[in-house]
Amino acid sequence: MIALAASARALRVFQLIWVLGFLVGTTTHTADLIVGGLNAYSDFPLGVRLFWVTLTILDPATAALIIFRRRSGIVLGIAVIVADIAVNWTVFALVGGLSLFGVISQSLFAVLILVTARPLWTWFGPSSTRERGSLSREA
Repeated sequence: MIALAASARALRVFQLIWVLGFLVGTTTHTADLIVGGLNAYSDFPLGVRLFWVTLTILDPATAALIIFRRRSGIVLGIAVIVADIAVNWTVFALVGGLSLFGVISQSLFAVLILVTARPLWTWFGPSSTRERGSLSREA
């Protein structure tokens, strides 16, 4: 398969979409915890509750890594969104309490993440190369 080179503008848009998407997750889970405290998700199984609370840390960590163009942010972002849609679709199907709009929009975000991961990976480049480049300029 021939990969088309993405323009710098498109790559910045992809980066921005990733950051905004994970910050929406951050805001949602933070607001839930502010309003409901540690019992915010008390109607759901314990594992699901713990996972959703953990997203309050993982979502902004992903956003920060993507802002700083770290490949680890791409890996973390994919892991977070895949786990999140798996959990949310399972809860939607078996437990209830989640909106169809929410799980569908999150799934569409996951598709976008998966489609743009490779061009971002290439654009971000290896961290060690970037660090070596900045060190050699200082010397």
